[in-house]
Amino acid sequence: MEKKCIKISNIKISPDKDTAFLEGIIRKELRLGKDAQIDYEIAKRSLDCRHKPQVMHIYSVEVYKVVRSGREEKLENIIKKSGCKNAVMSKRVIYKFPVNATENVNEDERPVVIGFGPAGIFCALELAKAGLRPVVYERGQDVDTRTKKVAQFWETGELDTECNVQFGEGGAGTFSDGKLNTQISDTFGRIRYVLQSFVKFGASEEILYANKPHIGTDVLAVVIKNIRQHITALGGEVNFGSCLKKIEIKDGKVCGVVISDKDGEYARKCSKVCLAIGHSSRDTFEYLHSENIDMEPKPFAVGVRIEHPQEMINYNAYADAAYELPAADYKVTYKTKNTDKERGVYSFCMCPGGYVVNASSENGRTCVNGMSYSGRDSRNANSAIIVTVGPDDFGHGVLDGIKFQRQLEANAYAEGNGKVPVQLFGDFCENRPSVQLGTVTPHIKGMYQLANVRNIFPEFIAESLTEGIQIFDHKLPGYARCDAVISGVESRTSSPVRLIRDKSLQSEIRGIYPCGEGAGYAGGITSAAMDGIKAAEMIASVYH
Repeated sequence: MEKKCIKISNIKISPDKDTAFLEGIIRKELRLGKDAQIDYEIAKRSLDCRHKPQVMHIYSVEVYKVVRSGREEKLENIIKKSGCKNAVMSKRVIYKFPVNATENVNEDERPVVIGFGPAGIFCALELAKAGLRPVVYERGQDVDTRTKKVAQFWETGELDTECNVQFGEGGAGTFSDGKLNTQISDTFGRIRYVLQSFVKFGASEEILYANKPHIGTDVLAVVIKNIRQHITALGGEVNFGSCLKKIEIKDGKVCGVVISDKDGEYARKCSKVCLAIGHSSRDTFEYLHSENIDMEPKPFAVGVRIEHPQEMINYNAYADAAYELPAADYKVTYKTKNTDKERGVYSFCMCPGGYVVNASSENGRTCVNGMSYSGRDSRNANSAIIVTVGPDDFGHGVLDGIKFQRQLEANAYAEGNGKVPVQLFGDFCENRPSVQLGTVTPHIKGMYQLANVRNIFPEFIAESLTEGIQIFDHKLPGYARCDAVISGVESRTSSPVRLIRDKSLQSEIRGIYPCGEGAGYAGGITSAAMDGIKAAEMIASVYH
């Protein structure tokens, strides 16, 4: 469905002005008096820092209705009369789930969703709305229990391998910055639909138009809990502490699943299984490979977290801007020149005012991630700086990427004696362990220890990281400062495998629908949620 509108772009307003001021600009651009009633939405808002410290907000707005003297006017006539050069007729695509609701689904025909991260959540949500009463199995715990277990791990180092930063309600994204921007194209309106769904269940409306929307781990926990409660209110079922052990297959089709929970193993009949297992379900990947489910290795990236004072990042972005502005972010990329071959080095999951977190999920292995609360008010900025690797680096076997990740994480565990290994960047360059911190104090959730992070990596990765960070200093002065804090290892950037699926989003085993980041078809919360919606569309269509 499409909704016609006037789109006005490039509206520049200083950050201290409110939406009432914006509405005044819209009226001026379209030559509408105060008596006119206008129905509009902010389509996008970004910061223009090109002339810092003179920083401006740039808005794009969409006007859907104008009423004067009790009569709705044609939008085309308004543009013509206004002479506004920044206004054009446009259309907003409104997403609608393409399958009508189904009633009275037999118990054995209820679709099963494995995993309750963004892909599983949105797949289950749409299936529940369609009346299909999905049954979800999540190996981790609900978000409240999970939050307590993760806090205990950070405080004591006691890891629950089934409920941690990777596993549990909301997936790995629950303990992150909650970034919602995505670079994938979307002609169906699914991106905005995902954002609107987050708003409906508790997120700020600002995510609908912010150039780089984020929720924050504290708000995200509330939102996903609200979504789960809506799914169950619609007849869906969400089971925590329930891990997939086997998919029953007969004549090339799914006929059931075997689930393990605290009471043991049990079987459930079903014919449709959405595999939204996440990028860290290594034992499940191993099981699927043993069953000859069609999979392939895929490239990913590994590296470190790097921390700088947020004040430094803010000054690089805004200089001495007079307004109160949000914690600044950054994005940097580079192609190496001095290593064995040209490699991409880039920032990933940058967390303004955030924390580095111990994101481990296996005993004897350490990995890190970045996290921010909604206020982004920590003193440090952190980002992953990662290097691309592929089968030529780690092997062409289906599970060789997992082996490579595990080796790096075992190295990190050993280097930090079970804690997050931390090093100053200057020491990393000189290949010597750090013995004291500089002026940057690590903001890490979990215990950490000064070490030699360089020992974690093969030399080509260490050299690529060194070269890239030094180059980034040209764009962000101070980035390669000797006392910048690095920690490792950032190894869970994306899935190391892809589960092959066809145009119906099914595996060669009919009834298996691999989706989301773990299956290799998404990279972040929003794209994973969209892929879950697409899987739900395909699953629901089979019932009609």
